[in-house]
Amino acid sequence: MQKNKKFNDSYNIVGKNVKRIRKEKKITQEDLCARMQVMGYQISRSDISKLENGKKFIADFEVYGFAKALKVSILELFPKN
Repeated sequence: MQKNKKFNDSYNIVGKNVKRIRKEKKITQEDLCARMQVMGYQISRSDISKLENGKKFIADFEVYGFAKALKVSILELFPKN
C-alpha cells in the first residue's frame, strides 16, 4: 500500500483554512465534529485537530463535507496561491 505523501511538511492543504474559517465563525472543534457526524462522516474532535495542524490526510469527499459543515464554498478551503 502506498504511503500518503506530504506537501510542504503537511498531509493536507486545507487544514489551515478549515481552522481559520471555523474560528471566524466561532465554531468549536466539538461543534464541527458534531456537524460532520450528523452528515454521516466518521470523524472525531481529535481528527479535526490533526487535520487543522497538517497531521492528517483528508479525502476529497471529506473536503466536501467540511465545506458543507462550515457553509462555505469548497474553493474557500483551498489556499489562494
